[in-house]
Amino acid sequence: MSVIHTIDDYERYIGKEAVRRIKEKARPLRDMHVMHMNSTYYGGGVSQILSSLTLLMNSLGIQTGWRVVHGPPDFFSVTKKFHNALQGGEINMTGRKKEIYESVIHENAIRNHLDHDVVFIHDPQPLPLITHYRKKSPWVWRCHLDLTAPNRKVWNYLVPFIERYDAVVLSCGEYRRDLGKPQVFFTPGIDPFSIVNKDLSESAIDERLEHYGIPTDLPLVVQISRFDRWKDPEGVIRAFQKARKEEECTLVLVGNVATDDPEGAEVYRSLLAHRNERIIVKSVQDGALVNALQRRAAVVLQKSIREGFGLTVSEAMWKGAAVIGGNVGGIRQQIEDGKSGFLVSSVDEAADRIVRLLRDPDLRDRMGNAARERVREHFLFTRTVEQYLDLIGSFEPEFRLREDGVLSCG
Repeated sequence: MSVIHTIDDYERYIGKEAVRRIKEKARPLRDMHVMHMNSTYYGGGVSQILSSLTLLMNSLGIQTGWRVVHGPPDFFSVTKKFHNALQGGEINMTGRKKEIYESVIHENAIRNHLDHDVVFIHDPQPLPLITHYRKKSPWVWRCHLDLTAPNRKVWNYLVPFIERYDAVVLSCGEYRRDLGKPQVFFTPGIDPFSIVNKDLSESAIDERLEHYGIPTDLPLVVQISRFDRWKDPEGVIRAFQKARKEEECTLVLVGNVATDDPEGAEVYRSLLAHRNERIIVKSVQDGALVNALQRRAAVVLQKSIREGFGLTVSEAMWKGAAVIGGNVGGIRQQIEDGKSGFLVSSVDEAADRIVRLLRDPDLRDRMGNAARERVREHFLFTRTVEQYLDLIGSFEPEFRLREDGVLSCG
């Protein structure tokens, strides 16, 4: 039987005072019923956050549910195009796409009776749900994407839905948009007790790597993420090929194909042509393998072109890994360039940093130690929980946010 962790279990990481504060904030909310809705139970950071968040909120005495949008492949094809466009991609915005999007959401609204005390809708997939309910409580749109430069056609289409919400939660201040609703900024965090992050023995690490046939005779360079072009796996391969001309190493690309991402399988297939004995590409859903790779890797990359936050960065940093991240969006919030990792903007920069880290074990250790401490201070999951408690507790009658409550969540 699995162990359901309570807030007291986190005391070893955050201290007694933080545990006491979180319990105090949860106490007046105990009679509430909260609902979260997104588009998939697995694959990507949002499902990881919700998996831990809903369990811990329930353990604090707040009834917290989690549902997902159901739809045919056409629906998820459209929403993936919206996802890409919100991060700056191009789109052919047709009436057919809008019709598919809105009709499937209407069907979901009929199936889901959302009369909870607070409703959180995550990302663009379920966004229009709010148009089908007589709203009796605060509704919050939580967008996990990089909104630095959204495609205007999609943004203008979605704004009328967004404006119906009582608050919008984004991952960092640079994603702020011109909206008539309060915008709050939550920093996502990792759960140190999840399968992906819990402590692993050396023998357990060896077992996982051996099970998947991953060689450890040379230093491992690893990227773990959904198979998504925004994660730039092709750029990672090119950077590795350049670096390997100077330092021998093995590249491991591990990802999964989320149920709400029809492009993932195509990206995965495109990478298979690059495989050889030193470039390993695997599509697996195995949190223990992710954990083992991040702990054993000499270098971990997250060379994203756009990134709402990128939980895999904090996951690797927590394990004391030397991390190279794309100099974009949420990755910039996590890595202090040259101190707790490296930020890069090109294939050549990534290759250079790989070589530097492979040649300098002391640099890897210093960066890894600084990285773990940075995650402990700023990016543990309990901070996310506290931000949600602050937000829920800040709604006044008529679903307005107290100004001091908004500020405390920022």
